Amino acid sequence: MGRARLGEPVVNRDGRLGVGIIGAGRVGPVIGAALAGAGHAIVGITSGSDDDRAAAVLPGVPVLEALEIVRRSELVVLAVPHDELPGLVSGIAEVGGWQLGQLVLHTDPLHGIEVLRPAAERGAIPLAVHPAIAFTGTTMDLRQLNASFAAVTAPAAVLPIAQALAVELGCEPVVIAEADRPAYGEAIATASEFSRSIVGQATSLLRGVGVDNPGGYLSALVSSNVEQALREAAGPGDIPFGI
Repeated sequence: MGRARLGEPVVNRDGRLGVGIIGAGRVGPVIGAALAGAGHAIVGITSGSDDDRAAAVLPGVPVLEALEIVRRSELVVLAVPHDELPGLVSGIAEVGGWQLGQLVLHTDPLHGIEVLRPAAERGAIPLAVHPAIAFTGTTMDLRQLNASFAAVTAPAAVLPIAQALAVELGCEPVVIAEADRPAYGEAIATASEFSRSIVGQATSLLRGVGVDNPGGYLSALVSSNVEQALREAAGPGDIPFGI
């Protein structure tokens, strides 16, 4: 894949992209490591909440300012908190950072491609790819990516690019319409928050009755119940991915 205008294939001779990561929290470095494992070149990453952890996941990758990342990259991955994404995209647009034919991919579950409009208006190609895992920010996440799905949203002409990038992350792509991203994001938030809340309550109760390692005690029980619930929720003939 390589740089192209919207609607044209993104292809170069060796299939490699220069990838820049904006966001060095738990998500960005792992996405970078997965794409590097697929053969792409990581040109830089911004400084973040835990630079040491990011360096452990992406050793040797230079730490650069966001505008320099955009200047050097064929694919820019935006892995920043939900509330920061609109301002980041528009801010880079205001200073003329986005480039014609540049791929711009964000990983937020709630946003589709509308949030990338300021970049698209300057000729960039907007992609929304959300891998459905709970990131830890470590290389252990790479194994989780290989047993997960990813929601992809993109203009029809470049949807195959978004799907291909999801596959290169290790995920099975599932197309989510732009209008359905808020509902999709709500589903992801509900599953994540409910799981943490229930486990937190249960471990607190066990600790109160003298169980020294309540998390370990519940591990097999919670995992088996979640797997059973997923099987029961699957439609006829469907098998939850990775189970």
